[in-house]
Amino acid sequence: MLLTAARDVFDEQGVDAPLDDVARRAGVGNATLYRHFPTRRELIVAVYAEEVTAMCDRGQALLHDRAPAEALFGWLQAFIAHVASKRALALAIPNDQGGQRSALFDRWHTAMHATASALLTRAQQAGAVRADLEAADLLALATAIALTGADTGRTERLLDLLRRGTDPTPAGRAP
Repeated sequence: MLLTAARDVFDEQGVDAPLDDVARRAGVGNATLYRHFPTRRELIVAVYAEEVTAMCDRGQALLHDRAPAEALFGWLQAFIAHVASKRALALAIPNDQGGQRSALFDRWHTAMHATASALLTRAQQAGAVRADLEAADLLALATAIALTGADTGRTERLLDLLRRGTDPTPAGRAP
């Protein structure tokens, strides 16, 4: 309830939104909010961690999709939307002396990479994409697409260009 309210308020007002608005949206008092999340940082970390978990869960569900390439590129499309819309949230997590921020980011990157890798491996085993692709390359390109700030039409075009580049039988080469 608190995390959903925080996510909604942050989406609408940005990560600097008053925490009073989060408590009000969740239907709880400020004391309840601060009992669960003593600092803004802890709330932001919890919201972003939930977003990463949702992305990874989506990827796991797509591993059962009948069309491995569609699953991979559907997830990459969601990843692009995630990076484009949640970047400010992730960057709002302040650095700390103990390196906790770095550890969190490493854990989140590892989870996203594992998800992308599983989807890519499945698509490669099905012969749906080139065998020489690496998940890190796809994630770097997808992140670049997200950071362009392009509208939906341009984003879809860029993802289509990326997809064509992964085709195991590019034009001019016999299948």
